[in-house]
Amino acid sequence: MAEQKKIFGIVGDFESPERLLDAIRELRRNGYSKLEAYTPFAIHGIDKALGSRPSKLGYIVLLAALIGTTSAVLLQWWTGTVSYPLVIGGKPLFAWEFGLPVIFELSVLLGSFGAVLGMLALNGLPRLYHPVFNYSKAAGLSDDRFLLVIEASDQAFRAHETADLMRALGAAETELIEA
Repeated sequence: MAEQKKIFGIVGDFESPERLLDAIRELRRNGYSKLEAYTPFAIHGIDKALGSRPSKLGYIVLLAALIGTTSAVLLQWWTGTVSYPLVIGGKPLFAWEFGLPVIFELSVLLGSFGAVLGMLALNGLPRLYHPVFNYSKAAGLSDDRFLLVIEASDQAFRAHETADLMRALGAAETELIEA
Protein backbone atom coordinates (compact mmCIF):
# COMPACT_ATOMS: atom_id res chain seq x y z
CA MET A 1 0.00 0.00 0.00
CA ALA A 2 1.54 3.29 -1.09
CA GLU A 3 1.95 6.06 1.43
CA GLN A 4 -0.15 9.11 0.55
CA LYS A 5 1.82 12.34 0.78
CA LYS A 6 0.23 15.36 2.37
CA ILE A 7 -0.16 18.42 0.15
CA PHE A 8 0.94 21.81 1.51
CA GLY A 9 -0.51 23.83 -1.34
CA ILE A 10 -0.12 24.87 -4.93
CA VAL A 11 2.35 27.32 -6.40
CA GLY A 12 1.84 29.44 -9.48
CA ASP A 13 4.74 31.03 -11.34
CA PHE A 14 3.90 34.43 -12.90
CA GLU A 15 5.89 36.36 -15.51
CA SER A 16 5.46 39.85 -14.05
CA PRO A 17 4.48 41.62 -10.84
CA GLU A 18 1.39 43.08 -12.54
CA ARG A 19 0.07 39.62 -13.42
CA LEU A 20 0.82 38.43 -9.89
CA LEU A 21 -1.12 41.35 -8.36
CA ASP A 22 -4.05 40.82 -10.71
CA ALA A 23 -4.13 37.11 -9.86
CA ILE A 24 -4.03 37.82 -6.12
CA ARG A 25 -6.92 40.26 -6.37
CA GLU A 26 -9.00 37.84 -8.45
CA LEU A 27 -8.27 34.90 -6.13
CA ARG A 28 -9.30 37.01 -3.11
CA ARG A 29 -12.55 37.87 -4.91
CA ASN A 30 -13.10 34.13 -5.45
CA GLY A 31 -12.84 33.47 -1.71
CA TYR A 32 -9.22 32.38 -1.29
CA SER A 33 -7.64 33.74 1.87
CA LYS A 34 -4.48 31.75 2.61
CA LEU A 35 -2.20 33.25 -0.02
CA GLU A 36 1.51 33.98 0.13
CA ALA A 37 3.60 35.72 -2.51
CA TYR A 38 7.35 35.34 -3.07
CA THR A 39 9.00 38.05 -5.15
CA PRO A 40 12.57 39.20 -5.81
CA PHE A 41 11.71 42.79 -4.81
CA ALA A 42 9.00 44.68 -2.97
CA ILE A 43 5.82 45.26 -4.95
CA HIS A 44 3.72 48.28 -4.10
CA GLY A 45 0.22 47.24 -2.99
CA ILE A 46 0.89 43.53 -2.54
CA ASP A 47 0.27 43.62 1.23
CA LYS A 48 -3.14 45.18 0.72
CA ALA A 49 -3.95 42.75 -2.08
CA LEU A 50 -3.00 39.76 0.09
CA GLY A 51 -5.11 41.10 2.95
CA SER A 52 -2.19 41.38 5.36
CA ARG A 53 -2.87 43.10 8.66
CA PRO A 54 -0.61 45.89 9.95
CA SER A 55 2.41 44.69 11.89
CA LYS A 56 2.41 44.57 15.68
CA LEU A 57 6.16 45.16 15.77
CA GLY A 58 5.81 48.87 16.52
CA TYR A 59 3.86 48.10 19.69
CA ILE A 60 6.52 45.61 20.78
CA VAL A 61 9.29 48.19 20.22
CA LEU A 62 7.32 50.86 22.10
CA LEU A 63 6.70 48.53 25.04
CA ALA A 64 10.38 47.54 25.21
CA ALA A 65 11.47 51.20 25.06
CA LEU A 66 9.03 52.11 27.83
CA ILE A 67 10.40 49.26 29.94
CA GLY A 68 13.88 50.69 29.33
CA THR A 69 12.75 54.18 30.33
CA THR A 70 10.99 52.94 33.45
CA SER A 71 13.89 50.74 34.55
CA ALA A 72 16.39 53.59 34.05
CA VAL A 73 14.31 56.01 36.12
CA LEU A 74 13.70 53.42 38.83
CA LEU A 75 17.38 52.48 38.95
CA GLN A 76 18.42 56.10 39.36
CA TRP A 77 15.73 56.79 41.94
CA TRP A 78 16.59 53.70 43.97
CA THR A 79 20.36 54.32 43.97
CA GLY A 80 19.97 58.05 44.72
CA THR A 81 17.34 57.90 47.46
CA VAL A 82 17.34 54.39 48.96
CA SER A 83 20.61 52.60 48.40
CA TYR A 84 23.17 55.41 48.51
CA PRO A 85 21.63 58.79 49.45
CA LEU A 86 24.21 61.56 49.22
CA VAL A 87 23.60 65.27 48.91
CA ILE A 88 26.39 66.66 46.73
CA GLY A 89 26.51 70.35 45.89
CA GLY A 90 22.90 70.89 46.95
CA LYS A 91 21.60 68.48 44.36
CA PRO A 92 18.37 66.73 45.38
CA LEU A 93 18.51 62.99 46.09
CA PHE A 94 16.58 62.28 42.88
CA ALA A 95 16.66 64.55 39.84
CA TRP A 96 15.82 63.00 36.49
CA GLU A 97 17.52 65.78 34.52
CA PHE A 98 20.99 64.51 35.43
CA GLY A 99 20.10 60.98 34.38
CA LEU A 100 18.60 61.90 31.01
CA PRO A 101 21.45 60.35 28.97
CA VAL A 102 21.05 57.06 30.85
CA ILE A 103 17.28 57.13 30.37
CA PHE A 104 17.67 57.78 26.65
CA GLU A 105 20.34 55.12 26.13
CA LEU A 106 18.48 52.40 28.03
CA SER A 107 15.27 53.21 26.14
CA VAL A 108 17.05 52.91 22.80
CA LEU A 109 18.88 49.74 23.85
CA LEU A 110 15.80 47.87 25.01
CA GLY A 111 13.77 49.23 22.07
CA SER A 112 16.32 47.82 19.63
CA PHE A 113 16.32 44.47 21.43
CA GLY A 114 12.52 44.50 21.21
CA ALA A 115 12.72 45.24 17.48
CA VAL A 116 15.07 42.36 16.70
CA LEU A 117 13.51 39.78 19.00
CA GLY A 118 9.97 40.85 18.07
CA MET A 119 10.76 40.58 14.36
CA LEU A 120 12.19 37.10 14.85
CA ALA A 121 9.17 35.99 16.90
CA LEU A 122 6.54 37.49 14.58
CA ASN A 123 8.21 35.96 11.50
CA GLY A 124 8.58 32.56 13.16
CA LEU A 125 12.33 32.63 12.74
CA PRO A 126 14.68 30.88 12.75
CA ARG A 127 12.95 28.47 10.40
CA LEU A 128 15.29 25.98 8.80
CA TYR A 129 12.67 24.33 6.58
CA HIS A 130 9.50 25.40 4.81
CA PRO A 131 7.40 23.27 2.44
CA VAL A 132 7.82 25.90 -0.31
CA PHE A 133 11.39 24.62 -0.62
CA ASN A 134 9.90 21.45 -2.17
CA TYR A 135 8.98 23.48 -5.27
CA SER A 136 11.06 22.23 -8.19
CA LYS A 137 12.27 25.75 -9.08
CA ALA A 138 12.77 26.98 -5.50
CA ALA A 139 16.33 28.03 -6.39
CA GLY A 140 14.93 31.09 -8.20
CA LEU A 141 12.50 31.89 -5.41
CA SER A 142 14.08 35.23 -4.51
CA ASP A 143 16.03 35.74 -7.72
CA ASP A 144 13.77 36.16 -10.73
CA ARG A 145 10.43 34.51 -10.00
CA PHE A 146 7.03 35.89 -9.00
CA LEU A 147 5.41 33.04 -7.12
CA LEU A 148 2.01 32.76 -5.51
CA VAL A 149 1.27 29.95 -3.07
CA ILE A 150 -2.23 28.94 -2.04
CA GLU A 151 -2.19 26.74 1.04
CA ALA A 152 -4.19 23.52 1.05
CA SER A 153 -5.71 24.52 4.41
CA ASP A 154 -7.67 27.27 2.62
CA GLN A 155 -11.40 26.47 2.62
CA ALA A 156 -11.73 27.26 -1.10
CA PHE A 157 -8.76 25.04 -2.06
CA ARG A 158 -9.44 22.25 -4.56
CA ALA A 159 -6.20 21.01 -6.08
CA HIS A 160 -7.13 20.68 -9.76
CA GLU A 161 -9.69 23.50 -9.86
CA THR A 162 -7.28 25.88 -8.12
CA ALA A 163 -4.47 24.97 -10.52
CA ASP A 164 -6.75 25.58 -13.51
CA LEU A 165 -7.85 28.92 -12.06
CA MET A 166 -4.24 30.02 -11.51
CA ARG A 167 -3.35 29.12 -15.11
CA ALA A 168 -6.40 31.04 -16.32
CA LEU A 169 -5.20 34.05 -14.29
CA GLY A 170 -1.82 34.07 -16.04
CA ALA A 171 0.41 31.57 -14.22
CA ALA A 172 3.03 30.27 -16.61
CA GLU A 173 3.05 27.01 -14.68
CA THR A 174 1.61 25.51 -11.52
CA GLU A 175 2.83 22.76 -9.25
CA LEU A 176 1.50 20.95 -6.18
CA ILE A 177 3.81 21.25 -3.17
CA GLU A 178 4.10 18.38 -0.72
CA ALA A 179 4.35 19.09 2.99
